[in-house]
Amino acid sequence: MRPLTAISGGLLLAACLLATGASAQGGGSEGLSPTLSAIKNAHTVRLGYRESSPPFSFLDQANRPIGYSLELCEAIVEEIGIEVDDPNLKIEYVKVTSDDRIDAVLQNKIDLECGSTTANAERGKRVAFSPLMFVAGTKLMVPKASSVSAVTDLKGKTVVVTKGTTNEQAMHAADKKFSLGLNIITAADHEQSYQTLADGKADAFATDDILLYGLIVRHKAQDKFRVTGDYLSYDPYGIMFRKGEPQLSAVVERTFRKLGSNHDLVPLYNKWFTARLPTGERLNVPISLQLEEAFKAMDDSASANN
Repeated sequence: MRPLTAISGGLLLAACLLATGASAQGGGSEGLSPTLSAIKNAHTVRLGYRESSPPFSFLDQANRPIGYSLELCEAIVEEIGIEVDDPNLKIEYVKVTSDDRIDAVLQNKIDLECGSTTANAERGKRVAFSPLMFVAGTKLMVPKASSVSAVTDLKGKTVVVTKGTTNEQAMHAADKKFSLGLNIITAADHEQSYQTLADGKADAFATDDILLYGLIVRHKAQDKFRVTGDYLSYDPYGIMFRKGEPQLSAVVERTFRKLGSNHDLVPLYNKWFTARLPTGERLNVPISLQLEEAFKAMDDSASANN
């Protein structure tokens, strides 16, 4: 279950650098960029969360948003507090989906999107991303008894994907490349996609491998489903926020550099990916060498700037 070990560290580091915004300070009212000025005036940061993207962003037994991405966002909130000179900023949690998360950023409904969002060049034209926090890729979840072991085994079959994801694009690309004649159907979120497969309405569920593992563990479905196939996409994850605000970008980058220099990133990863989750499950997905190298690069960057 070690994710994407075949991808080179160079690609990851390039993604890390590519996903970040400019580091220069930007101006706005009271010397703050628009988002930071609004946060200071409202004394509140709005964090977009996902309901069913464990361990990145999901709900605990009390329906409170928790997860790896949210903990990274909470560290950014602390750094925003320093930047706007308000150490007691409140956090408002706002539910988003795969389909509406980018619009939520663009339409100023949230300040940071804390989910499992791929930072790619297409999205980078519209929004900004933090440094790399994870890397995944599209794979397939199929029933244990299924004969499917690769995407080419799905010829003429039905595949469910979550609407608005890069996985949806990956499946359409695979369908075209291999002339599979797939029936690609969509669901509103990962939980609904999982249920579509569980109800026998699809032959496979395609999304990022780590999310498939998380859903199988959360549903205690290790005896029902398995993850299979080669990677059909490369998906570096980042925290998403509004583009064109260098001051906000600088705050986000500074947060990651601080976490890197304090050696907090690997323990934070282990808390959510190898230790038992607050909801009781354990993913047992050790950090990949490539992600560890990307985190070390942030540590080295912080040291160079000190």
